[in-house]
Amino acid sequence: MYVQLDITTNFEINSLTDLPKLKLLMENLNMKINKSKLARELNVDRRTVDKYINGYVPQKKRDRESKIDDYYGVIKLLLSRESKQRFFYKRVLWQYLKDNHGLECSQSTFRAYIARKPEFQAYFSEGKRTETVHSVIRYETLPGEQAQIDWKENIRYITKDGEILYVNVAVFLLSHSRFRTFHLTISKSQSVLMSFLTESFEAIGGVPKNLVTDNMKTVMDEPRTEYSKGVVNERFGQFEKDFGFKVRPCIAGRPRTKGKVESPMKLIDEIHAYQGKFDYEELHAFVQSLCERINHSYHQGTGKIPILAIEQEKNLLLPLPRKQIRDSYKIHHKLVQVNSACMITYKSNQYSVPAEYKGKTVGLQVYDNQIHIYYNTELIAKHEVSEIKLNYKKEHYVEALSRGLPHFPDIDELAKNNLRAIDEVYKNE
Repeated sequence: MYVQLDITTNFEINSLTDLPKLKLLMENLNMKINKSKLARELNVDRRTVDKYINGYVPQKKRDRESKIDDYYGVIKLLLSRESKQRFFYKRVLWQYLKDNHGLECSQSTFRAYIARKPEFQAYFSEGKRTETVHSVIRYETLPGEQAQIDWKENIRYITKDGEILYVNVAVFLLSHSRFRTFHLTISKSQSVLMSFLTESFEAIGGVPKNLVTDNMKTVMDEPRTEYSKGVVNERFGQFEKDFGFKVRPCIAGRPRTKGKVESPMKLIDEIHAYQGKFDYEELHAFVQSLCERINHSYHQGTGKIPILAIEQEKNLLLPLPRKQIRDSYKIHHKLVQVNSACMITYKSNQYSVPAEYKGKTVGLQVYDNQIHIYYNTELIAKHEVSEIKLNYKKEHYVEALSRGLPHFPDIDELAKNNLRAIDEVYKNE
């Protein structure tokens, strides 16, 4: 019996490795292979097609060990749930390992390594959402024309002693050179802001013509909107006049207006990589070293190094006001000793502190006509600047008296009478 079969065969070629199968099929059908056509469609040389048809098998890619594997245990520990330290970006983890564990590799190599390790990649992917992309018109400013300011607020930090602090970092950035200054602080008061700006102007050797800010209450009494230019705070307005710049608040709800300073704020998140590692003074030093490192690094957007680019701006900045004006806005931090009467001295007058700080060294800051007394980062007492020789808070005096007379029957009454006598003597001097 003779049976005729009419068979239609389709064979798809996706890559060179499919060619040996094609050869086998064509030989069974007694057909010739059009090598030139295959070469054109696969965009390779005809000789390459011939090599694969005749059984060439490419070598498999070797699984080489990465030198970063030596740090696998350290990375696993840093990214564990038990670690106080927090790494919001792979870049921060790379920098931390480079600074503290001697890692030597490029950032791109490290990022690729983390991406290949599902257990590490999950740490950075967890909880992330795709943000809505807003259209932004990019613009650049002329040298000396503009600076921008902003705050990185309420950063929760655990010191190496286990104390929980909520700190803020003020950021000042020159728009042309991208040179910046940082300031770590507990307070965000107007006096702190103006002191920081004064020191920033001195650091760059002049004053930019415009200062772009959001509608922070320390600058604006009324925010700028689409329909109103806003109202600058009277005291900050005087600061503006004394230094000669113009405040340029962005429209409320449009922080992208000051995008040059908004965008790099995530650099400050590197603080979280050192949770539990520093006390407050060491954290302050770290923030300054971070700022210095950024100023000495290549800026992807401008293609310049800020510390070098600022030299072009210096000659185009407005001149600084005289030293007397600048000093009037600065907050000077000084260390003083608490005496045996639990008092500190400021301009020949004495002010009380809690009795537990007797004999200790405390920090003193004076602004807004107030004396702020700190022990480490804790505000332990606050007094109005006074012309009176002795300035006691009743609770401080009662505490000191009760320590000296632990068995006295009515300490409160004794303290009240003594303070009245002290007031009569020193108020009349």
